[in-house]
Amino acid sequence: MDYATLLQVLASTLRLATPLLLACLAGLYSERSGIFDIGLEGKMLMAAMASGAIAALTGSAWIGLAAGIGASLLLAAIHGLASITFRGNQLISGVALNFVASGATVLIAQALFQQGGRTPPLTGAARFEPLALPFLDTLKGVPLFGPFYAQVLSGHSILVYLALAAVPASWWLLYRTRFGLRLRAVGENPESVDTAGVSVIRLRYTAVALTGVLCGVAGAYMATALQAGFGREMTAGRGYIALAALIFAKWRPWYALWATLLFGFLQALALRPDVIEGTLHMQIPVSFLDALPYILTVIVLAGFVGRAIPPRAGGDPYVKER
Repeated sequence: MDYATLLQVLASTLRLATPLLLACLAGLYSERSGIFDIGLEGKMLMAAMASGAIAALTGSAWIGLAAGIGASLLLAAIHGLASITFRGNQLISGVALNFVASGATVLIAQALFQQGGRTPPLTGAARFEPLALPFLDTLKGVPLFGPFYAQVLSGHSILVYLALAAVPASWWLLYRTRFGLRLRAVGENPESVDTAGVSVIRLRYTAVALTGVLCGVAGAYMATALQAGFGREMTAGRGYIALAALIFAKWRPWYALWATLLFGFLQALALRPDVIEGTLHMQIPVSFLDALPYILTVIVLAGFVGRAIPPRAGGDPYVKER
């Protein structure tokens, strides 16, 4: 693989890893507070439909982004109501939301546009356009780093850079603020947090809301930046892959970045079978390359990458003692 081809694969890696990273960070907030969320897939799918539909109707990607966040927050509120207020089974609630989103997105898109459950192709201001980073012309001629800066780091939509900025922001929020300390404590020992006079319910709802916002951005990115519109089941299991990446990352923001980049790299390789064949000098079925991210997901969930210990209070509804 020559350097030019490597840069192309790395640029695709960054684009494909962005929705995984956003969903992984979304799950990080929720599970750190003790709320398991299998419904990341459903939130992303609903957000993708809402953002694609509203962007098509209004011609504005920003309004589409707001609609995607709103749709994801609605599902997050339902999950919070079922899991926190009514103390229902968190896994069942998340799976139910995934089924609801799978059917509702197609029905709504079909009712609005009569295009087989898809939205019209997005063009112009209805999509987030690539951005050129500062000093691009100056650095372009620098050996090795110049092409990397121009082709890999530059030329992405603003949501890609927002996702990357969310990693240090999440680290700071979780490990350097009082809110983060309390949030992590709620996921480990909610009784001690309640004893200190802090509302466990409010903290968990806040975490679920943050999950909804990040999943909304992830879904909107898929419909208005990565692709040009919404298509049926377009998330293609990315919510589940994000959960596997979260376990792989052991619920830490910086590890989540590298884990999702790994999954994104495998997805990028699946789009370039010529690279694999040229490197290994053997022909590999395209279907096997497409399955690589999901195979890694199974490996991670099976525990072959080391023991990952979730928050101790994860999955347990909190009942305030009187």
